[in-house]
Amino acid sequence: MSPEALLEHQSRHPDHLFVLDVRTPQEYAEGHVPGAVNVPYDQLASRLAEVPKDKDVVLYCKSGRRAGIAADVLAANGYTRLSHLEGDMPAWAAKGHAVEKP
Repeated sequence: MSPEALLEHQSRHPDHLFVLDVRTPQEYAEGHVPGAVNVPYDQLASRLAEVPKDKDVVLYCKSGRRAGIAADVLAANGYTRLSHLEGDMPAWAAKGHAVEKP
Protein backbone atom coordinates (compact mmCIF):
# COMPACT_ATOMS: atom_id res chain seq x y z
CA MET A 1 0.00 0.00 0.00
CA SER A 2 1.42 3.37 -0.95
CA PRO A 3 1.72 6.12 1.66
CA GLU A 4 -0.94 8.08 -0.24
CA ALA A 5 -3.33 5.11 -0.27
CA LEU A 6 -2.81 4.71 3.48
CA LEU A 7 -3.63 8.37 4.09
CA GLU A 8 -6.78 8.06 1.97
CA HIS A 9 -7.82 4.86 3.73
CA GLN A 10 -7.21 6.49 7.14
CA SER A 11 -9.40 9.46 6.21
CA ARG A 12 -12.25 7.45 4.67
CA HIS A 13 -12.36 4.29 6.79
CA PRO A 14 -10.30 4.80 9.98
CA ASP A 15 -12.34 2.19 11.87
CA HIS A 16 -11.40 -0.52 9.32
CA LEU A 17 -7.66 0.04 9.59
CA PHE A 18 -4.91 -0.99 12.02
CA VAL A 19 -1.43 0.41 11.34
CA LEU A 20 1.27 -1.77 12.88
CA ASP A 21 4.80 -0.49 13.46
CA VAL A 22 7.04 -3.52 14.05
CA ARG A 23 10.23 -1.56 14.81
CA THR A 24 11.85 -1.27 18.22
CA PRO A 25 10.24 0.96 20.87
CA GLN A 26 13.17 3.38 20.48
CA GLU A 27 12.63 3.68 16.71
CA TYR A 28 8.89 4.14 17.29
CA ALA A 29 9.55 6.91 19.82
CA GLU A 30 11.74 8.73 17.29
CA GLY A 31 8.70 9.09 15.04
CA HIS A 32 5.97 6.93 13.55
CA VAL A 33 2.95 7.01 11.26
CA PRO A 34 0.15 8.81 13.16
CA GLY A 35 -2.11 6.32 14.87
CA ALA A 36 0.29 3.40 14.47
CA VAL A 37 0.58 0.84 17.25
CA ASN A 38 4.03 -0.48 18.14
CA VAL A 39 4.51 -4.23 18.55
CA PRO A 40 8.13 -5.16 17.76
CA TYR A 41 8.32 -7.98 15.23
CA ASP A 42 10.20 -10.25 17.65
CA GLN A 43 7.38 -9.92 20.23
CA LEU A 44 4.48 -10.30 17.82
CA ALA A 45 3.90 -14.04 18.27
CA SER A 46 3.30 -13.53 22.00
CA ARG A 47 1.23 -10.35 21.52
CA LEU A 48 -1.21 -11.42 18.80
CA ALA A 49 -4.19 -10.38 20.93
CA GLU A 50 -3.15 -6.75 20.38
CA VAL A 51 -3.68 -7.04 16.62
CA PRO A 52 -7.32 -7.22 15.48
CA LYS A 53 -8.26 -9.85 12.90
CA ASP A 54 -11.33 -7.90 11.77
CA LYS A 55 -9.40 -4.90 10.37
CA ASP A 56 -7.02 -4.26 7.49
CA VAL A 57 -3.55 -4.46 9.02
CA VAL A 58 -0.86 -2.29 7.41
CA LEU A 59 2.65 -3.19 8.55
CA TYR A 60 5.86 -1.24 8.27
CA CYS A 61 9.38 -1.04 9.68
CA LYS A 62 12.52 0.67 8.39
CA SER A 63 13.53 -1.45 5.40
CA GLY A 64 10.72 -3.99 4.98
CA ARG A 65 12.57 -7.01 6.36
CA ARG A 66 10.96 -6.99 9.82
CA ALA A 67 7.55 -6.15 8.36
CA GLY A 68 7.87 -9.21 6.11
CA ILE A 69 8.72 -11.44 9.06
CA ALA A 70 5.81 -9.98 11.03
CA ALA A 71 3.42 -10.53 8.10
CA ASP A 72 4.49 -14.19 7.98
CA VAL A 73 3.77 -14.54 11.71
CA LEU A 74 0.35 -12.96 11.31
CA ALA A 75 -0.53 -15.02 8.23
CA ALA A 76 0.48 -18.21 10.04
CA ASN A 77 -1.97 -17.24 12.78
CA GLY A 78 -4.95 -16.73 10.50
CA TYR A 79 -4.66 -13.05 9.59
CA THR A 80 -5.71 -12.47 5.99
CA ARG A 81 -6.17 -8.70 5.64
CA LEU A 82 -2.48 -7.74 5.51
CA SER A 83 -0.74 -4.95 3.59
CA HIS A 84 2.78 -3.57 3.62
CA LEU A 85 3.47 0.16 3.57
CA GLU A 86 5.54 0.74 0.42
CA GLY A 87 8.97 2.13 1.26
CA ASP A 88 8.27 1.75 4.98
CA MET A 89 9.00 4.62 7.40
CA PRO A 90 11.77 6.25 5.30
CA ALA A 91 9.40 6.72 2.34
CA TRP A 92 6.64 8.03 4.61
CA ALA A 93 8.95 10.67 6.09
CA ALA A 94 10.61 11.50 2.75
CA LYS A 95 7.22 12.34 1.25
CA GLY A 96 6.68 14.86 4.03
CA HIS A 97 3.76 13.06 5.68
CA ALA A 98 3.06 13.78 9.32
CA VAL A 99 5.22 11.95 11.84
CA GLU A 100 3.90 11.42 15.34
CA LYS A 101 6.04 11.26 18.46
CA PRO A 102 4.83 10.18 21.91
